[in-house]
Amino acid sequence: MDHGLFGPGSVTWRVMGEPILLVGGFRALLMQGLHPRAMRGVAQNSALMDPAEAWSRFLRTSEFVRVRTYGTTAEVAAAGARVRKIHSRLRAFDPDTGERYRLDDPDALAWVHVGEVDSYLSVARRAGVRLSDAEADRFVAEQRRAAEVVGLSPDAVPGSVREMRDYIEARRPGLYFAPEVPHPLRQSITQSISAPLPPYLLPFKPILPALTVLAFATMPRWARRLYGLPGTPFGDLWATATLRALQTGIGLVPTPVRYSPDARRARRLTAGRAA
Repeated sequence: MDHGLFGPGSVTWRVMGEPILLVGGFRALLMQGLHPRAMRGVAQNSALMDPAEAWSRFLRTSEFVRVRTYGTTAEVAAAGARVRKIHSRLRAFDPDTGERYRLDDPDALAWVHVGEVDSYLSVARRAGVRLSDAEADRFVAEQRRAAEVVGLSPDAVPGSVREMRDYIEARRPGLYFAPEVPHPLRQSITQSISAPLPPYLLPFKPILPALTVLAFATMPRWARRLYGLPGTPFGDLWATATLRALQTGIGLVPTPVRYSPDARRARRLTAGRAA
């Protein structure tokens, strides 16, 4: 059977199905926003000020992550080809250097990849998803396959938690929030009021600002400060306690409701393999 990039027994299938990773998805976008070229590429090629477009982009990204995680080899290849084609055609302007650059700039793509992997892993572990250090390393290593989908070489991205931390620390001097880009916290409030949403997402509309605040709080202190927000130990403690409480509450929801159809299928296949 074709299970795509990961399959039963992978740490990716076990982690990515957890609903709490919705917070990780928001955090990943916030981490992306600190790479000026990555964020300017988005801002200059989409109606970022339009709440409807911002939600559409989030939904497209979520669908890409779903296919990449659970899709067949052919489905993943098709999704990756679409993304690479779009990135190769689009250009943006860097006011710092006066250069025009393609959106498939390897440095920006690598930062987006690492920000995503770090966000999912950080949120999962702080929420209480059981992962040993070895399993966390396996998750980071498995995500090298995901990096290939967008056109990166597996060797160009970290393969362990330590490598990922070293990568982030090395990139910190070049990170900042581009001043011409709308602030995500202000944008989330606007979207919660005026953004048109599909019916199945309407329950999230009132809590969008709260989800954004929580996603900010899960970021490293230095990253929060780059957004002009407080970076204090209290914020760290609050974020971890809130994630734990949410994960506990989610755990009370029956499995058929708690997990998406793809995640339920992955759990069945994994259980069958173990048996």
